[in-house]
Amino acid sequence: MAIRVLIAEDSPIALTILKRILTSAPDIEIVGTAQTGIDALALIPQQQPDVLCTDFFMPKMNGLELTAHVMEQYPLPILVISASVQEEDTHRIFQLLEAGAVDILPKPEAGLDADNLKLKQALIDKVRVLAGVRVFRKKRLRSRLSSLPQPFTQSALPTPSRCNPKIIAVGASTGGPIALQTLFNPLPADFPLPIVCVQHISLGFLQGLIDWLSATCQLSIQIASEGERPKPGWIYFPPERQHLELDHRGRFIHSISPPVDGHRPSVTATFASIAKFYGRKSAGVLLTGMGRDGAEGMQAIAEAGGLTIAQDEATSVVFGMPKEAIALGAAHHVLPIQDIAPSLLTIVQGSMLHSAR
Repeated sequence: MAIRVLIAEDSPIALTILKRILTSAPDIEIVGTAQTGIDALALIPQQQPDVLCTDFFMPKMNGLELTAHVMEQYPLPILVISASVQEEDTHRIFQLLEAGAVDILPKPEAGLDADNLKLKQALIDKVRVLAGVRVFRKKRLRSRLSSLPQPFTQSALPTPSRCNPKIIAVGASTGGPIALQTLFNPLPADFPLPIVCVQHISLGFLQGLIDWLSATCQLSIQIASEGERPKPGWIYFPPERQHLELDHRGRFIHSISPPVDGHRPSVTATFASIAKFYGRKSAGVLLTGMGRDGAEGMQAIAEAGGLTIAQDEATSVVFGMPKEAIALGAAHHVLPIQDIAPSLLTIVQGSMLHSAR
């Protein structure tokens, strides 16, 4: 069955090019087009699209307003395609994600080009991914999450034998920014472990992600500096287009070795490096995301005796990466996203009490 796509775009030229690109894929069907957010909103119940592609700036109702209305009334996966989500427009990017958009594709600064093969493939791939993602009606999301199991106590969340984590590695892809915000926000400023995080994100948007997370997170967040040792109470991200690993002394190193599972930086590359250095004192958390990056890295942590947690299907936007780790038997625990931070706090506090005895 073809993927049904609705396009909201006020530029006739851009609309023509988007239609040409998407209809070149045999499994994608354009079921409607609109030049304003209001028109797009009216078409959704009529055409019942699987994916909405929308521009940001449009007359009468812009992409942000449209996203908010869609997620309240007719929740479906939304891909924002706009020249208004370039690197300097970070606030717009994450406003859109907070409103419910699943992914964003920035137009090249010179505009859309039907002959741009890289753009063409990226657009088709993102639409295919979004056609299978899980979305939540925004107004009801809080009540839905509150109805899920409450944070686990230490007795209900057993850890691997002698687990005493000294570092936490986190990996995420599609749907990751909101999941990371949910994971990081409850952690106190005196959280006693370093966190190393890999998030698949479009080139140029990493610093924007860090700035956005920093606005609500009590921990310090930065791009890891080569030669630095991870410090408690800090969250580290790899530089763009580079793997983040540890050397034999536990210091950060940046690598431009080939992509792993199609990604550089790769979650698996970072997880495996942390498992090698920290062994049973490592912890891995694999969140929502498409593909399988991180699954083998989590397996490395589990085999080293460390703690592993995968986000559950019910709260994952895309249950790809966690599912692959679970299939390998690499996840000791499968938890709703809102339970992971409280559970980590319980484990860390328990290990500190045990060490003090």
